[in-house]
Amino acid sequence: MILYLHGFCSSPASWKSRLMAEAMAVRGLGGRFLCPQLSPVPAQAVADLGRLIEAAEVPPTLVGSSLGGHYASHLAAKYGLAAVLINPATVNALDPAKFIGEHANFHSGERFVFTAEHAGQLAAQVARPDPARTWLLLETGDEVLDYRQAQAFWFGCRQSVFEGGDHSFTRFPGMIPQILEFAGI
Repeated sequence: MILYLHGFCSSPASWKSRLMAEAMAVRGLGGRFLCPQLSPVPAQAVADLGRLIEAAEVPPTLVGSSLGGHYASHLAAKYGLAAVLINPATVNALDPAKFIGEHANFHSGERFVFTAEHAGQLAAQVARPDPARTWLLLETGDEVLDYRQAQAFWFGCRQSVFEGGDHSFTRFPGMIPQILEFAGI
């Protein structure tokens, strides 16, 4: 099972989520892919995901992009799961003041406010999962997050660092077969 965790201001309609869902469906595994809409409140997002993980028939592999990578790291550590982190948010290295304020979901347009309390919730979730079960995918051209912060924080984990690209992780379509292999699918 793949549990895909989208990024900040994103949704299950993101291109990576849709591509992963299509790849799973082509393999006849559409029912083993899940990408829920995450709450903009970090504590709520993690609580909701924890319930999904606990209810899963088989332990899922977490695939998280950007803020979803942060959540995947936290949940992989908590539940002993495998995780693929795609240009993940290295929360302990970010200035939360840059994110405090009103935002809109990229796909639905739904507006929400990210507060200092929410930033504190993220900081409390910082966790490094088992390096043997964690794969970090980075592009050096990420214009939103400094890939070197993730490289340093997840030192010791399997890392694939690609020159160029951007925050969306442009190489994602070509990486799907390897991600599914990593997940044992």
